[in-house]
Amino acid sequence: MYLSAALLIAMKKIKTVCLLFLCAMIWGFSFVAQTKGADSGIGALSYNGFRFIIGTVSLIPVAFIFGKGGNKASSENNNGSKRQLIFGGIIAGCALCCASFTQQMGIHFGIADGTPNITGVAGFITGIYIIFIPIIRLLLGKKTTATTALGALAAVVGLYFLCVTDGIGSIKRAHIVLLLCAVLFACHIIIVDRFAPSVNAVMFSLVQFATAAALGTALALIFEHPTLLQIKAAIVPLLYSGILSSGVAYTLQTIAQKDADPTFAGIVFSTESVFSAVGGAIFLHEIMTGRGYFGCILIFGGIIISQLDLDKIKKANKKGGN
Repeated sequence: MYLSAALLIAMKKIKTVCLLFLCAMIWGFSFVAQTKGADSGIGALSYNGFRFIIGTVSLIPVAFIFGKGGNKASSENNNGSKRQLIFGGIIAGCALCCASFTQQMGIHFGIADGTPNITGVAGFITGIYIIFIPIIRLLLGKKTTATTALGALAAVVGLYFLCVTDGIGSIKRAHIVLLLCAVLFACHIIIVDRFAPSVNAVMFSLVQFATAAALGTALALIFEHPTLLQIKAAIVPLLYSGILSSGVAYTLQTIAQKDADPTFAGIVFSTESVFSAVGGAIFLHEIMTGRGYFGCILIFGGIIISQLDLDKIKKANKKGGN
């Protein structure tokens, strides 16, 4: 009986880990889709606008399945929760739209300027958002940890090796825009963290995706005037980014994080940067130099270090020792 229970627990943990890694892989390979999309000729605003439209549609069945649970408190609390859901979702959607646009624009610039290995580079620079989150919190008066500072230092050194290959002139506009993208994604996560605890997470995601779709599409129609031929040329990357990176990956995340430790989940999700480099190598034949790979290792190491909670680890060790 005890063996059977232990086996079930072990299988549940294995399933959770597999789902987390599958989610990270989908997000990582999304950089390949974005690079192919940028290479097809569609503008960054247009790509994101249509991507979020597809993403919103793909999230509707997810919301139907996972979004039924609501706040069963008083009517007044429910009304307040709905206001938080709509207001917070709109703010988060605007932030998501801006962050995603700068990411796609960085990839566009990378292709236009001939920036080497732009898919992997975009994945690793974007991944630094995890380090920017506590840094921004520190600027807002919140405390940070020694591991965050150490992780940030490792990431900065890693950025140097990844981007500065031949003096300061080797820094491309793609690198700068992608670094801005990481800051914007960190701001987006902070906004989500502010509103999400008091609302239904899936419905909140649906509102923010719908907002990003509306804003991105409006800007695309104003500034880029996308054509049906451009959309047709980018349809496969759009479907991947819209359906897999949104509906499928969000569903996997929702299921997996029910049984996952948040710190462990964050570390696994950070491997999306590794999958972006792997995807670039497999599908786009992007090969980095030894210097570039060393920079990626430092960035990835910094991301993991920044998520480690030493106090939590010490408490766990003491409890295990007792």
